[in-house]
Amino acid sequence: MSRLEMRAASGLAGLYALRMLGMFLILPVFAVYAGHLPGGDNHAMVGLAFGAYGLTQALLQLPFGMWSDHVGRKKVIYIGLALFALGSIMCALADHIVWLIIGRAVQGAGAISAAVTALLADLTREENRTKAMAMIGASIATTFAVSLVAAPTLAQLIGLPGIFLLTAFLTVSAMIGVWKIIPNPTISRFHSDAEANTSRLPQVLKDPQLLRLNYGVFALHAAQMAMFTVMPLMLKNIGGIDVAHHWWVYLPVVLVGFVLMVPAIIYGEKKRHLKEVFVFAIALMLIAQLGMTLWLPSLTAIVIWLGIYFIAFNILEATQPSLISKIAPTAAKGTAMGVYNTCQSASMFMGSALAGWLYQHYNSATPVFALCAGLMAVWLVVSWGMQPPLPVKTQMFHIGEDWSGNAAELSAKLGAIDGVKEAVVLIEERVALLKVLQDGWDEAAAQQLIAETN
Repeated sequence: MSRLEMRAASGLAGLYALRMLGMFLILPVFAVYAGHLPGGDNHAMVGLAFGAYGLTQALLQLPFGMWSDHVGRKKVIYIGLALFALGSIMCALADHIVWLIIGRAVQGAGAISAAVTALLADLTREENRTKAMAMIGASIATTFAVSLVAAPTLAQLIGLPGIFLLTAFLTVSAMIGVWKIIPNPTISRFHSDAEANTSRLPQVLKDPQLLRLNYGVFALHAAQMAMFTVMPLMLKNIGGIDVAHHWWVYLPVVLVGFVLMVPAIIYGEKKRHLKEVFVFAIALMLIAQLGMTLWLPSLTAIVIWLGIYFIAFNILEATQPSLISKIAPTAAKGTAMGVYNTCQSASMFMGSALAGWLYQHYNSATPVFALCAGLMAVWLVVSWGMQPPLPVKTQMFHIGEDWSGNAAELSAKLGAIDGVKEAVVLIEERVALLKVLQDGWDEAAAQQLIAETN
């Protein structure tokens, strides 16, 4: 990558990290500290507060991305970050659970993920875009792990209001970073590989393979939010651990999850057994949730099931976007990812809201874990019939700005190259998108054809 591309990618990865840090920091402590607010003795209301962020995020994520095509990427990002900061301040000042719900909803209204991805696409060349996206993915994963460990100590030191104020400060810092660090794009255009296209929604929504993955991300994150709605209470009530020391549990299980994820992903990708690894991880997740449902007598049991949970979670979190990329039609990859991300946000609301209601109604975490186990059982059945994905990757090439040849003819020529499974030339985006075999495709032939357009 060039210096400009590295600056853009690292800056936007940092922006993602700062914003996600504010969201992740509350995960392991929210249920305990929100319960101290007036009205917080109603766990159903706590669940709504926890998940309200996901509801507005799901509703506004795709519209904000499309809006950025018309008014500019940075303008939408500034507005979204301002909403996130405002919501954080509202949450910090909330003196009743209802105000916490409203503040969380305002936080989620700052739905800038699609706009950030589009800006990254504007600022990186086609051949470097996958690397840049990987930098953002790594920043999110790292932030999640750090948050689980740091949040309990921070909550003890500054409380939940303090974490929300810290979040507001980090968000303002991110706005300054967008202004000072992130370059302005020379050309801003629509990118099919990174943005949702409403005209391609029917194609994506009718694809049974993609529907399986959309249900999967919904189940995975609904269960995550449901679990974190009650797990802090379990660690305190069953494990006998003060909230400030919950990191004693989270640190080892998160580390084990990350370490064991790596060989599983390598085996799935390199040995072409991605479906088997994927289904195995779902089954492992089901075992963890059934274990929490049926046998949770002590801290030792909690640690065991959480360890299994995080191994499965990390594998699934890493493999699902890869499967989307392999399965989605080449020209609809951005649309498929947009639908996938919307399902993820919606699940955050549904999972925490249902978990809060179940805990309030039954005064027990068992029905919550049973709900999660049910989601996993359905997912296991649904994924069993999934077709093994082809061992492919996406390659992108820039089409010369002055080239005025026949796009359909060039697509056909590219598609006829050895190892190319799908090719499409999008002349309005000045890009050729190819889905090619991971090993053994004739890249030199493709480069020669592309060179004729420049």
